[in-house]
Amino acid sequence: MTDKSDIDELVKDLEEALRIDAAVPDDDDAAVPGDARDVPRPASSASSSSSSSPSSPPDGALSAAAVLSIYAPALPAGTTSLFASTGSALDSIADMIRAGAAKNIIVMAGAGISTSAGIPDFRSAGTGLYANLKKYNLPYPEAIFTIDYFRRQPKPFYVLAKELYPGQFAPTPSHFFVKLLAERGLLRRHYTQNIDCLERVAGVDPELIVEAHGSFHEAHCIRAGCREPAPRDWVKEQIFGDRIPRCTKCRALVKPDITFFGEGLPARFFDSIKDDFAACDLLVVMGTSLQVQPFASLVAEVGAAVPRLLINRERVGDSGAAGFDFDGMRGSVHRDALVLGDCDEACRLLAERLGWADDLLALQAAFAARGDAKAP
Repeated sequence: MTDKSDIDELVKDLEEALRIDAAVPDDDDAAVPGDARDVPRPASSASSSSSSSPSSPPDGALSAAAVLSIYAPALPAGTTSLFASTGSALDSIADMIRAGAAKNIIVMAGAGISTSAGIPDFRSAGTGLYANLKKYNLPYPEAIFTIDYFRRQPKPFYVLAKELYPGQFAPTPSHFFVKLLAERGLLRRHYTQNIDCLERVAGVDPELIVEAHGSFHEAHCIRAGCREPAPRDWVKEQIFGDRIPRCTKCRALVKPDITFFGEGLPARFFDSIKDDFAACDLLVVMGTSLQVQPFASLVAEVGAAVPRLLINRERVGDSGAAGFDFDGMRGSVHRDALVLGDCDEACRLLAERLGWADDLLALQAAFAARGDAKAP
């Protein structure tokens, strides 16, 4: 897909993968019908990590933005809810996990789980990164991730890659929550739109990760007849030395295995879907706008009775017959839960309800104690 219309269609997807435009919605954008249970996260609770992890807020440094709204719809008569707890839907999900009813959990993640890691926005005017790219006169910002443009002018991408390269950012509490699921043998797979490798950095087994848009973890020659792999340390050395990596066999360009506009998604993405989603007994979707296919369509791949949880700053993915049905208006079983707010805060709260709050803090503290252990 190399024409401009395809590029325009997929721009939002790549923005998620790079977290280059992770906007916080206005209050009106977050408004939903029905009731919402506001859950403030007091500074004395597990949400106030004293860990020195770069992704953890200072003690007591929680604002009103940290309040979570757990949606509680008024269901139509005759509708049965899968969330039977006398508390919130999040309490019900915690009950399912504790009872062993959810032990093949799939997490689908986007930009929102990495926002607090502090990865820069290359399109924000006034930043040093924006100024560094401006001199290249990009025809449009996303050209930097278009394979045809990269072949002609690779330098802008490598300027950006130097700023985004793994090893400079720490995982967020959301990444460590996924790690907790993996440690307990509950994670079937983690599907991510992000290219930052922060799941790997957090210690999640790569076999449990599907990087839907690729990542910096590997790199290859881009010439179809070659495709020689390039050592990760060598690629990093070239990028941080302000050199353009070239294949040692054929001298063509070397590119990290990030999916650019004009390239297909990784085979692993398509190879994993059928078996993973057939086995899934709880789907958790975090920090994604669910705007672009094929990633967005995965929410419909789980069984009709499988509970689905969306954690996001705004309500998304509920259009169309196969989308979320937060209000229980389709069918006789209500199986979709909605938590509006910050992904990290929601993961802290869910960990707390599961009795895992100390374990989540311990993972963050152990990572911080390692100091330089940020490279994937």
